[in-house]
Amino acid sequence: MHHVTLPQTGVYDAWRDAARAHLTARTPPEAILWSRGTEARDLFAADTPPPAKAAQITVPKSFVALARLVVFHSDPERFARLYAALWALQTDRGFLADRGDPRSAKLNALAKEVGRDRHKMHAFVRFRDLGSDTERRRFAAWFEPSHPILELAAPFFAKRFGDMDWSIFTPDLTAHFASGRLTFTDPAPRPDLPGDAAEDLWRTYFRSIFNPARLKPKAMQAEMPKKYWKNMPEAGLIPDLIATAQTRAREMAEAAPTLAPARAEKVVARVAQAQEALTASQDRFHAALDACTRCPLHTNATQAVPGEGPADAPLMFVGEQPGDREDLEGRPFVGPAGQLFDRALASAGIARDTAYVTNAVKHFKFTPRGKRRLHQAPNRDEIDHCRWWLDFERERVSPDLVVALGATALESLTGSRKDLLKRRGR
Repeated sequence: MHHVTLPQTGVYDAWRDAARAHLTARTPPEAILWSRGTEARDLFAADTPPPAKAAQITVPKSFVALARLVVFHSDPERFARLYAALWALQTDRGFLADRGDPRSAKLNALAKEVGRDRHKMHAFVRFRDLGSDTERRRFAAWFEPSHPILELAAPFFAKRFGDMDWSIFTPDLTAHFASGRLTFTDPAPRPDLPGDAAEDLWRTYFRSIFNPARLKPKAMQAEMPKKYWKNMPEAGLIPDLIATAQTRAREMAEAAPTLAPARAEKVVARVAQAQEALTASQDRFHAALDACTRCPLHTNATQAVPGEGPADAPLMFVGEQPGDREDLEGRPFVGPAGQLFDRALASAGIARDTAYVTNAVKHFKFTPRGKRRLHQAPNRDEIDHCRWWLDFERERVSPDLVVALGATALESLTGSRKDLLKRRGR
């Protein structure tokens, strides 16, 4: 049985080197015991040096990114799990991408927990000013992460607070940043840190961003768990802010201006026009659409082409845009594509006059080539500008099912045209 003790710091590099050496020597996962620093270890297992030669091991980049996080988890089996995964990758390189595989699922869960813990540390460390006789200010903080992540999280603080000297104490390790150099030492007892003016700044900031009208205590505690409150000066305000939230929200509502700002008049007018259009006749709808100048396509097209079909059609088909024939006749799906569409409907047993047929874009976009007009696909901006009319038609007809005919229609209806073939029929 081999026993590998990893150092308190440089843990990823140390694990990688040891794992590479044992993999070269074909040491099976069950023959290695792993531990880090002073973590609990087998009393009857002696440290054994790794094999002398280590070959270069090729692994997917996703495994490297995963391992750089997992080694900082508190799970005592983390190193063994990583080595077992490394061993498996030599014969099954695809298992890591299978989230249904329990080995992959467990490693990804550990990495996710470490990433979340690092985020919490970045957000909730609160430095106290220690005073200094030099030009560089000195600060210190105490933090209790759920996992031994100080080595992983410290570079963030070195980059963000590079103009000052600081120390971060945790139960597992201590980080020091002095004169631009980051070092780590053994854990120390929690220091008695003095209060300073920054605490009042944190309280003032938190009080100013606290919105009583949007109070959701459970969501707040999920983002800012209570375990961190004792080290955060602003957390002392939370019980009172929660208790007075309803009163403050009512006072805010009563103090709000009774007159809408001037810019709201245009919004109200547009809403009124939209509501009026919903009840307008088909002729009025066609007239409004024909007068549309929301995008530049109207300047070259002959006319806007509205959808057609029963106002209560249970089925709506949405194509891309009018073609040359549709632009000249002012009706959708009457050109070559429309003839193919009619044959497809007939083979499916659907009468066209029972369905509502329209396009995502209402004007013909083309490039002139002599006497011919060559079709051009509409861009995202043109699709977005024309979506107002399509949404209007959908609300007006209220079909039971909407069928997107192609990527442009899919983007207009869902906001994305990606993975068209995967989404086909859904």
